Amino acid sequence: MRIKVDLDLCQGHSVCMEECPEVFDVRDQAGGYHQVVVLMEEPPEALRAKVMNAVRGCPNRVITVEG
Repeated sequence: MRIKVDLDLCQGHSVCMEECPEVFDVRDQAGGYHQVVVLMEEPPEALRAKVMNAVRGCPNRVITVEG
């Protein structure tokens, strides 16, 4: 699986990081919202359930999974 995030729309609510900290982090951005950082663009299949919880929980729906 491959993780994609639309950084133009991410507002850094941190739900993804709470659901799957192995894959997502949220950091301060100068002069703007916090923003997600993908720590693992191709996480192992064992993390799929946690990644999908992060996708479903994202308030702005900016995370997609391919594969």
